[in-house]
Amino acid sequence: MLGKFKNIFAVKELRSKVVFILFVLVIFRLAANIPLPGVDVGRLEELFAGNQLLGLFNMFSGGGLTNISIVLLGVGPYITASIIMQLLTMIVPRLEQMYKEEGEAGRQKFNMVTRILTVPLAVVQTIAMITVLKSQGVIADLPTFNHIVMIMTAVAGTIFLMWLGELITEKGLGNGVSVMIFAGIVASLPSTVLQFKEVFDQTQIFTYAVFLAIVVITILGVVFVTEGKRIIPISYARRMRGGQHYGGARTHLPLRINQAGVIPIIFAVSLVLFPSMIGQLLSQVGNEQVAHVGSILTGLFANQWVYGIVYFSLVVIFTYFYTAVVFDPQKIAENLQRQGGYVEGMRPGKETAEYLGNVVNRITLPGSLFLGIIAILPIIVQGFLPASQMLSVGGTSLLIVVSVVIEMVKQIDAQLVMRDYERI
Repeated sequence: MLGKFKNIFAVKELRSKVVFILFVLVIFRLAANIPLPGVDVGRLEELFAGNQLLGLFNMFSGGGLTNISIVLLGVGPYITASIIMQLLTMIVPRLEQMYKEEGEAGRQKFNMVTRILTVPLAVVQTIAMITVLKSQGVIADLPTFNHIVMIMTAVAGTIFLMWLGELITEKGLGNGVSVMIFAGIVASLPSTVLQFKEVFDQTQIFTYAVFLAIVVITILGVVFVTEGKRIIPISYARRMRGGQHYGGARTHLPLRINQAGVIPIIFAVSLVLFPSMIGQLLSQVGNEQVAHVGSILTGLFANQWVYGIVYFSLVVIFTYFYTAVVFDPQKIAENLQRQGGYVEGMRPGKETAEYLGNVVNRITLPGSLFLGIIAILPIIVQGFLPASQMLSVGGTSLLIVVSVVIEMVKQIDAQLVMRDYERI
């Protein structure tokens, strides 16, 4: 491990990428600690203490909501825009063609449309969030001009983070959005440790031991599922050219159990928070019937069972959805056939595509169920261990941290191996 760490800083190009990403994350954390004006810090702490959904939203905003900072929404609107665009690829043939068939130029156009869509979504979500916070007494009742400036500042902060995330992605060491969420989770660890010291109770040693065991098992499970693969044997036909034989090699196609990574949980969080926010907005409307509907919606998602079932279902659905987006069995079957390869025991073409599709659907089921269980882990733990209210086992946090670290290590290994080949 130490040797690998030395190799990272021995390669100039790789070292500059790592330093650049660290520099970008420092800028992100500085922006997350610049508060908007008129925030009641005491009331904000009370609101976070009694609202698990806000804590979850804060995690996916990268910690920007804790201080009601200039980046209070984080990359949330960009994630929402990505969800909408991915859904539209299944409805609008032109978008699907742009994303899957036009190569790098098509993906750049697709990403540009996503960026443009992020702006109005950021405006709407910022207005909704500030309205909710004002109704809870967290933000003071400011003049209209100041209110507009606050909204524009928060929207600009979201666009700024979207740009920083894309800069990280361009360095080829991981997904920029996931890395920024990872940075927000890691940055919250010191405050979590301090809070634990304040509530530490020697009579709860057994509870702490159980929590530690759950954390270790969760980390091991995340690594196991993240690294789990189904190996599909591939053979290549022998060819005769100029009196020499070519091909005839055997290789394999690795299909990951969790091909979607942490994206389904990120998508699910963006949607599961939406009804609660809408409910709080509607409850502030002067119309009594509309306010009643808003109160029902808010109370419904305040119920841990309803919240858990919806969250779990969304994670499973998005796992299948995103896997279908990133893995195209028909295209893989065509590429294999074009290169003279075939899955052993399967005819090239349609039969191979159907076989790969069936395999992916089967192995995605345990992967999606695992992600769903990880997502609702805090609810499960608090259900059979009520004393855990003083702590929090963030299965989602652990999943993101472990997955991002594994992905970055793989990317770094790949770049180190590539440079070894270049030297040979």
